[in-house]
Amino acid sequence: MKKTLTFLIGLALSQSVFAENLVQVYEQAKETNPDLRSSLAEKEKAYSAISGSRASLLPQVGLSASYGVAHGRRDTSGQKNKSGNLYQVTLSQSIFDYSNWKALDITKKQASISDIAYQYQGQTLILNTSVAYFNVLKALDALSYIDAQKKAIYRQLEQTRQQHQVGLVAITDVQNAQANYDLTVAQQVNALNDLNNAVEDLRQVSGRFYSTLASINTNTFKTEAPTQISNLLQQSQSSNLNLLTMRLNQEIAREQIKLAQAGHMPTASLDASTNLNKNDNYGNYSMANSARRNGKTYSGDNRVGVSVNMPIFSGGATVSKVEQAQHNFVSFSEKVESTNRSVVNQVRSSYNNISSSISAIKAYQQAVVSAQSSLEATSSGYEVGTRTIVDVLNATTQLYSAKRDLSDSKYNYLTSLIQLKYSVGTLTADDLVFLNNMLGKEVSTIATIN
Repeated sequence: MKKTLTFLIGLALSQSVFAENLVQVYEQAKETNPDLRSSLAEKEKAYSAISGSRASLLPQVGLSASYGVAHGRRDTSGQKNKSGNLYQVTLSQSIFDYSNWKALDITKKQASISDIAYQYQGQTLILNTSVAYFNVLKALDALSYIDAQKKAIYRQLEQTRQQHQVGLVAITDVQNAQANYDLTVAQQVNALNDLNNAVEDLRQVSGRFYSTLASINTNTFKTEAPTQISNLLQQSQSSNLNLLTMRLNQEIAREQIKLAQAGHMPTASLDASTNLNKNDNYGNYSMANSARRNGKTYSGDNRVGVSVNMPIFSGGATVSKVEQAQHNFVSFSEKVESTNRSVVNQVRSSYNNISSSISAIKAYQQAVVSAQSSLEATSSGYEVGTRTIVDVLNATTQLYSAKRDLSDSKYNYLTSLIQLKYSVGTLTADDLVFLNNMLGKEVSTIATIN
């Protein structure tokens, strides 16, 4: 699978020599995206916490040493004792502590949530890259159509001025043409601003500025109906990452109930120790202590035992923790249902958007043909005096508006495809390769108003 994906990505990268294509932009974003890097660090931190949680189940070994000097007073005046050479090794092994096992289970599930969060961030990066990329192309198309509309209206304005100078048309025709031209200039300003913003949005995702991008190849662009909605909904139940995360949170909440109930259970541990104590006695001794002699003495012992602790009453703290955990479980159970409804809504909405985009593309394709015919007929009627300049301007606006709507429908279709797979939870880099195959010639993202 990895070899196949590598081959497909390499094939996509080789398709565009001059312009950056969708796969290239994604690969660059994947290397530098801070959100993805942060999510990876959180994932590694969560898995590292498993070792820390498991430590309470493993033997605990300690080494201690002490040193001290004692000087006698009153009856023991003159007596001195060095009792500082005390060495002790201790070992403690938990035999039974239910809370430690539950804490380890919870930590493992939290690590799984971090793993899913990392996968989710990866899918989000694919989605954001695609949407930002296609928004740039959409803005470029919109600007190009407005620019073409502006040029067409300017030609009509110049033609109307010339006709007015020779007395063929009234001044109102010139004023109408000028008003339409000024309105188109304002639209061009807004379209240029939308393009600049779209380019900056893409820069935010990938961390790079792109002066050229691969645009849609109309010869390879095609639409396909998605899988049946029932199959998509069923698949989303097992693959949607938000839903999987919420279910894991629900399981953690269930484990936290058991963890809180562990406060009622006994604990047992094995304790062992060995020590060596060296005493150095010297100085003057009273008659009462005449039996004691100056010199060094050694003592020590080895101990092994089992300790059992049985909680009886903790002031109601354990009961309170259990009740809190139970309420927390109910809360997460409701959140699972809420997330499930949200997933169903997202899948259905994305599915409907794809179906709508396919129908809209077909409708706008016909609308462009009709608008072109209408403009030609209206222009001919204007030349023979049966139509007015207002009719020509409206027909021109209608034509380029239909072209912009057709372009928007194509990009809406592509983003809806990505959004559907994102909602289901099956979005991968392979999907970018599929979309990348619809791209062709390079276009400049740097535009100015002329």
